Amino acid sequence: MSFLKISLPPFLFLFLGCGFPGARDEANFVSIFDGKTLSGWDGKAGFWSIREGAITGQTTFRNPTESNTFLIWRGGDVGNFELKLEYRVIADNEEGFANSGIQYRSFEVPDMPWVVGGYQADLEAGERFSGILYGERSRGILSDRGQETLLPFEGEPILVRNLGDPDEIQSEIRREDWNEYHIIADGYHFTHKINGVVTSVITDLGKIRRSRGVLALQLHSGLPMTVQFRNIRIKPLLGEVGLSQKGMRKVVFVAGKRSH
Repeated sequence: MSFLKISLPPFLFLFLGCGFPGARDEANFVSIFDGKTLSGWDGKAGFWSIREGAITGQTTFRNPTESNTFLIWRGGDVGNFELKLEYRVIADNEEGFANSGIQYRSFEVPDMPWVVGGYQADLEAGERFSGILYGERSRGILSDRGQETLLPFEGEPILVRNLGDPDEIQSEIRREDWNEYHIIADGYHFTHKINGVVTSVITDLGKIRRSRGVLALQLHSGLPMTVQFRNIRIKPLLGEVGLSQKGMRKVVFVAGKRSH
């Protein structure tokens, strides 16, 4: 997919590049993984388990998955939020292939259990895709690592600016070791960070953009691999559905106040 680079009016550039108050604040984050069980999560049997306090997805030569399969969080749809988690992805093959991702505001594919599509924060054991924003079963690469892009109503992504050198950003990602992913979805403005470094930014004005959807973790088809996730926590942003500590009940935030 090619990118068309154009000059944008100053006011639009300001809108695209604006920050998010409280993005560094750990307050109000709620854990959605208890570290011991898959309670609240739903995936295909035989591929997901708990190991070393982490959600673990694994394929082997004897137990492959024919298509990408996903572990879906059943605590409700997500809209505007911040998500933080730690991940580790390991290639259990000589080719070094191991790809995964974090789906958000995604849709479940009809007649294909545990298969979803939509926005994906990509991650891998290699050096090409980690940190990008990918449209799973949708529009492909929406923003590459080190890029801020604008998705118009129709057509190819527009490169707004370069955020940094992709190789230098990649050097901050620990291969086959633990890293922290931070996703911010505010309106139709999305930011991905790994280990505190911004990897990609996108503003989606496309006709098939999504305001809400499921949250899920990907286990990629292909060669044997292992992916793990731990310390998964989410913070709803103003005007969205929040999560309580007990029982994961839904509460709606209206003008900063909770209603039942």
